[in-house]
Amino acid sequence: MRRSDPFHDPRAVTADARLEAMLRYAIAIGAVLVLLLPAARGSHVALGWLPLWLLLMPMTAWWALHRFALPAWAPVRRVATARPRPRTVVQARRRQRPARPLALPRAA
Repeated sequence: MRRSDPFHDPRAVTADARLEAMLRYAIAIGAVLVLLLPAARGSHVALGWLPLWLLLMPMTAWWALHRFALPAWAPVRRVATARPRPRTVVQARRRQRPARPLALPRAA
């Protein structure tokens, strides 16, 4: 981990404490509803899949509040250089089409 990497540095993330508390509360309530109420695991005509709105959307908002910070155990991937790989297999070639047969004269 480099010091200048904002995705892994926990000190680089400052979030509003009230908003974070509200999102944690919404996630906790959504988790209780999904676990205890079978109807909360289903789908609604107007809303769609309910666990999405009860759990995943609040969790995504909480993650966005922390500027999409990655966990410390996630490795930092380096961008690969744009160096072409040497070909190991010969690329397939198009088959040559056979010559067209001569058109036969048509009888009127």
